[in-house]
Amino acid sequence: MLGSEIHVDMFDDRLEIASPGGMFGGGTIQEYDIYNIRSMRRNPVIADLFHRMKYMERRGSGLKKIISETEMLPGYKAEFKPKFSSTAMDFKVTLQNLNYTPQVNPQVTPQVNPQVKISKQILELCVEPKTKREITTACGFKDIKYFTQNFIAPLMQSGQLKMTIPDKPNSRNQKYITTKNK
Repeated sequence: MLGSEIHVDMFDDRLEIASPGGMFGGGTIQEYDIYNIRSMRRNPVIADLFHRMKYMERRGSGLKKIISETEMLPGYKAEFKPKFSSTAMDFKVTLQNLNYTPQVNPQVTPQVNPQVKISKQILELCVEPKTKREITTACGFKDIKYFTQNFIAPLMQSGQLKMTIPDKPNSRNQKYITTKNK
């Protein structure tokens, strides 16, 4: 089937693996707590067969296993934690290269990384709880989905930002607040 293959992109500092198909049941992985996500099988018959043939461990262990195996690597630090993101069309895992050292050119004038600047703005804004729309607008963006995937989700994954209603990630009353350990 055209367009249904897994894509692997390798960069100096990371490996990105994208698989077709979003979260089964809707939503995005960014809206969930990886450690408490409920596993759902797309095809229970095939999943059961793979389990019986010992090709599959147990249901729902994959994301946690990726994290725990990465944490055991020599040189692991919290900033190297695998990142998961999804849209309605795909699911992506980003694994950081623990051996990567950025090459610094001393002749280049240091500039503020836009990602860091916007992240700092979000954390300062969310000292008081704010909705995604409020955060997105305050930071000068219009596309909430893009903004969530590229700015809010990484802050949540790093533990710097959290949901006010974590048990209901898709609640219309959901807001985001900066954590105390930023």
